[in-house]
Amino acid sequence: MPANWYQRHILPTALDLACGLPMIGRMRQLVVPRAQGRVLEVGIGTGLNLRYYDRCRVTHITGLDPALQLHPLAQERIAQAGLPVDLVGLSAEKIPLPDASFDTVLLTYTLCTIPDPQAALLEMKRVLAPTGKLLFCEHGRAPDASVQRWQERLQPLWGPLAGGCHLGRDIPALLRAAGFTLPDLQTRYLSGPRPFTFHYWGEALP
Repeated sequence: MPANWYQRHILPTALDLACGLPMIGRMRQLVVPRAQGRVLEVGIGTGLNLRYYDRCRVTHITGLDPALQLHPLAQERIAQAGLPVDLVGLSAEKIPLPDASFDTVLLTYTLCTIPDPQAALLEMKRVLAPTGKLLFCEHGRAPDASVQRWQERLQPLWGPLAGGCHLGRDIPALLRAAGFTLPDLQTRYLSGPRPFTFHYWGEALP
């Protein structure tokens, strides 16, 4: 089917290009180097975060992603990064790993596409050590009503085109509903069309 062909052959490359833009790379640099110890990266995709990890702080990375067609490029970047990484080809709603397995959960440009974000965040909290942290950088619901209306108008077209991405998810509300506190929450618009560019980033604690 044309939709399946698009998702398998066009979408991975398009997402890699869009998520690899310089301004997105600068946002990753604000968050990824803060990861430490045993790391679970949810939505590792093509491995765009791997270059930003601090090798002196990270002992092991588990990359979780259901989109297996993205993994060959991730494998190339794993080899280049020289970090110990395992890939798990599953979605985050049911993480097949023990409680308190990780010191850091890393979430970048992923929460927008997870079908059940609340279930996924509860699982992330479960596998995170009590003294651990969830680091996040996500786009989402804009604070301006006029921009929110445009996000709602564009969503029916944007979602299928962008692999199920939701423009208007309220990232802080989702994190708090899952039981996280947000001692370090930063927000701002990046350059570009406002329905796509309002960002949330920082640290969440279980």
